[in-house]
Amino acid sequence: MDTMTYTTQSIWTWWIAMYLFFGGLGAATLSVSFLTDMYCRPHRKLVLWGALSGVVMLAISSAVLFGHLLHHVAVIYVLNPLVLFYQPHAWIAWGTQFILWMMVWGMLYALPYMRETPLFMRMPLVGALLQTKFVAWLSGCCLKRRRIVGWLATVNGIGTAVYTGLLIQSFPAVALWHNPGVPLLFTVSAFSTAFAYLLLLLNVFIPDENDQDIRHRYERMDVILIATELVILFSFFNYTLSGSESGYRSAKLLWNDMGWLVGFIGFGLIVPFFLELKGVIKGWGGRMPTVAAALLVLMGGYMLRHYFMYAGVYAYPW
Repeated sequence: MDTMTYTTQSIWTWWIAMYLFFGGLGAATLSVSFLTDMYCRPHRKLVLWGALSGVVMLAISSAVLFGHLLHHVAVIYVLNPLVLFYQPHAWIAWGTQFILWMMVWGMLYALPYMRETPLFMRMPLVGALLQTKFVAWLSGCCLKRRRIVGWLATVNGIGTAVYTGLLIQSFPAVALWHNPGVPLLFTVSAFSTAFAYLLLLLNVFIPDENDQDIRHRYERMDVILIATELVILFSFFNYTLSGSESGYRSAKLLWNDMGWLVGFIGFGLIVPFFLELKGVIKGWGGRMPTVAAALLVLMGGYMLRHYFMYAGVYAYPW
């Protein structure tokens, strides 16, 4: 009779954590920026900073994954949208399409604002391109159908955030990952880090007194998302302890690790939760506590994915 051996996987480590972190953060940043611009008030700076930095994050995420492919030419297959029809279970292909179209629609949404910004118009190559008749016509089309373009970008952004969890969930050998709550956890975390990142932008890089209402909305949303994340995580704890041996061993690894408990749960979730809650209820009279909370949330977002990768325990017969 075979006995079971349990070991932590050592293939998907920090690099896949980086891929998942930047992919979810970039997609959620684009989505939140565009929804704010469409339904709160037009905000040229927020769209430009959110769109450009979000696209850069998605590019970094894609580059990290591409750099670790065994056969780099194989990327041609996942770039082909037809692969979704005959390989609908290929989550890498779905993610690639979501990321690709997120970047396309995101840049199209930001295009009219780019043509209104002197900085872009003064750039030698970019300015010349923005002044061409085709780009001017395309910009006008995007401006007239702003909400359609914005929602196309947002849907792909949400798809990207959900996909990061679906990719991990598709591994049945690792009980910690093969859990229906993983896509929800990673989606909530992606949008929490996006709100934190945009709070950082609004408080440090593009501060404006007229944005006080937007900043308060972002803080309220982040408080709700952090609370939701904590509930999901402790549900995970109970699920893994009462489930398979693989899940139990993953839980023991995580909940006996001070980096997970103090670094992620403590400083990545609980501390920023109370900092932002205080800001929502009474305010701080300054921006530094909000900035500190945003940085901690971003740190926690990466740590969640980092520890999830390293605590992946799988079983095999010996």
